[in-house]
Amino acid sequence: MVGEIILIVEDNPINLKLAKVLLSAEGYEVHVAINAAEALQVLTSCHPALILMDLQLPGKNGLDLTRELKSDPNCKDIVIVARTAYAMKGDEAKAKAAGCDGYMTKPISVATFPGQIADYIKKKTQGHTTVG
Repeated sequence: MVGEIILIVEDNPINLKLAKVLLSAEGYEVHVAINAAEALQVLTSCHPALILMDLQLPGKNGLDLTRELKSDPNCKDIVIVARTAYAMKGDEAKAKAAGCDGYMTKPISVATFPGQIADYIKKKTQGHTTVG
């Protein structure tokens, strides 16, 4: 899994930096975007194994971007994990309905976050993208 590409789509600079530092320390190649337009631009030059998708983005939200990516034949195989700080009842179901392969709430646990990401990528390589 070392060297796998991960794209973090996150508009909160603190959340973005923490996730990037933790994943980079695990050996992942981490790319970042602060909104949907930047994410689409990054995806023209790399094909990540996983996207950490903030649901509350300025402009096009994370659910709409996920729907767009999952309908694109070039991106539909990318594991997309929804992340939100404003978890409401039904949000996980909405994320799954939009095409997200997983769901995480913020703030992340520094101790367990890298392992959770590794599990998502491992499931992908085994042909199963849904992780609890």
